[in-house]
Amino acid sequence: MLQNAGGYRWALTELNQRQKTSKGAPAYSRYVNRPLGRRLAALAYKLEMTPNGVTAVSALCTFSGIALIAGLPPTCIQGLAVAALLVLGYALDSADGQLARLQGSGSPAGEWLDHVVDSIKTAMLHLAVLVSFYRFTDLDERWYLVALGFQVVACVQFFAMILTDQLRRLNQGTKSHFLKGNGKSSPLYSLAVLPTDFGLMCLVLGLMFWQPGFLLIYSLLLIANLLFIVLALGKWYKEVRSFD
Repeated sequence: MLQNAGGYRWALTELNQRQKTSKGAPAYSRYVNRPLGRRLAALAYKLEMTPNGVTAVSALCTFSGIALIAGLPPTCIQGLAVAALLVLGYALDSADGQLARLQGSGSPAGEWLDHVVDSIKTAMLHLAVLVSFYRFTDLDERWYLVALGFQVVACVQFFAMILTDQLRRLNQGTKSHFLKGNGKSSPLYSLAVLPTDFGLMCLVLGLMFWQPGFLLIYSLLLIANLLFIVLALGKWYKEVRSFD
């Protein structure tokens, strides 16, 4: 690991120049999660943590939040704890990559670890909601299909986005993430794709104690994500075909 060239303020300034492109980023990730992750990455740099160490803390927070969903009945306190853990885990998920860019310590192994943790999170999150429905509510069993449907959509979306990003980089002859100089999306687009943002889901899962409101929002988010992935898959397929 590189020796500290400066403190927290120096790291924060440097990180601001090394951000990933905002192209395609939903509003929460763009305006909340990345800035929060930048501050956590600067703190991790000052504490001389490694990117893999930040990934491990992120996984601990995220999986703890998921465990609370499946393990405890929905209450206001439980919801606050779930949202806080998931939001912190997501911010740290952004911080590990930012820290790696700051230190110049990015590696295929580190990216592999980050994606594997993300894939486990994606595979578990809506299953935890399903378990909560089964254990702690008397909902009609047809509601279980909403959680199962979200599980399928989330897994397909995660895999397709990661694969498309890898093929873009391969086509352009680079192994590193595209930085902010490679383009950006308008604020209006970021708001339009907000329903697909994992950060928004972190907040919504804190509302499970408010069953009517949660079921309505959760169902609307499923519909929005399903529409997004149907449209996006066609666009991404045309894009990767152009690489030929």
